[in-house]
Amino acid sequence: MTPVTIEVPKPNSSAAVMMLAKREWVRFFRQRQRVIGALGQPILFWLLFGTGMRSSFQSGGQDFMTYYLPGTLALILLFTAIFTTISIIEDRREGFLQGVLVAPVPRWTIAAGKILGGGAIAWVQAMIFLTLSVIIGTVTPSIDLFAVAGLMAIGALTLTALGVSFAWPMESTQGFHAVMSLVLLPMWLLSGAFFPVPLPQEGGTVGQWVMHYIMRCNPLSYTVSGLRQLLGGSAGEGTWMPSLTSCWIGSIAFLAITFSIAWFIVLRNQRARN
Repeated sequence: MTPVTIEVPKPNSSAAVMMLAKREWVRFFRQRQRVIGALGQPILFWLLFGTGMRSSFQSGGQDFMTYYLPGTLALILLFTAIFTTISIIEDRREGFLQGVLVAPVPRWTIAAGKILGGGAIAWVQAMIFLTLSVIIGTVTPSIDLFAVAGLMAIGALTLTALGVSFAWPMESTQGFHAVMSLVLLPMWLLSGAFFPVPLPQEGGTVGQWVMHYIMRCNPLSYTVSGLRQLLGGSAGEGTWMPSLTSCWIGSIAFLAITFSIAWFIVLRNQRARN
């Protein structure tokens, strides 16, 4: 009797990544509340704070509405990263994540699919806001839109990877929101998005020096500063801003670090369960 050989098809890692990314995309845009929350709240903040502080704020020859624009783009990326990565906790409750974990695909595809899908959503929403800013005249069309779009893509993937790192071990959405509020929002506030990074003066207090170096060592500061320079902004008197080259290097390095952390956490938790 001739033995029958059954060939098992090799798992397609790229197809798994794209499937998970597409699922994140479809799921997010079907939930209108999340779309409105991720895009509407930062725009509302930009209008309220920008209008209220426009006449009393000047930095590098910019009023607050113009200065706050890169910070608004970063906030859109941040909110979208929170709203998309929370789906990891929901997938675990619904049993979908367990099904993916036992699938014959490398575990890194799970992290890559979630990061790519969530990052794409965040990038598209930020691009919508940037396009509206160009239409209403806040941003001049002469800027390097390709460079702005590229840096926003890096920031979107970075924040989503950071969200995956926190969401993966979480069991409740309440705990996830608490951690996000404790980590990501202060990171955004201390990035120069809402107020410039001041240079400590001679004879300044210890608190001033500490605050300066916290903001200077904040990885998100380089993404926000890069967007500000690409949009035509510059450092005001008595403020610190890294060079555009440093902004690109810092943003790419931060992306590599956060993606590596997310990848490690997904692999570690899977090995622990096995």
